[in-house]
Amino acid sequence: MQFGRLNHVGVATSSIARAREHYAKLFGGGAVGEPFDLPEQGVRVCFVDAPNCQVELIEPLSDASPIAGFLARNPAGGQHHLCFEVADLDRAIADLAATGTRVLGSPRPGAHGTRIVFLHPKDMGGVLVELMEAPDGGH
Repeated sequence: MQFGRLNHVGVATSSIARAREHYAKLFGGGAVGEPFDLPEQGVRVCFVDAPNCQVELIEPLSDASPIAGFLARNPAGGQHHLCFEVADLDRAIADLAATGTRVLGSPRPGAHGTRIVFLHPKDMGGVLVELMEAPDGGH
């Protein structure tokens, strides 16, 4: 099992509206998508198209959201996670579990409509890593 391309960098923010303005200045207004809610994950997200990957802006929907906890520890927001594509999420999970890497929860639908799972940052060099099953099998 190998990680595929970097799909996106997740950035926590207390205000997607302000973050969208900032990223529109950096990448142009056409690069910034429209926000949408993912109630099952407790977040509102918005994707910014950079030339080589996307930036996922993430705002908590409530104080119960995991992103609210991140923002409580990091009031200015910032990098929350890296997301890498994998061809077969179930195989990736099995291979990583065999090495002792902790998978957080079970696969679930992500913002791109494909299955995702997160890996414990203590097993990933201090970085929260999201694995996303590539819609095209990683090709």
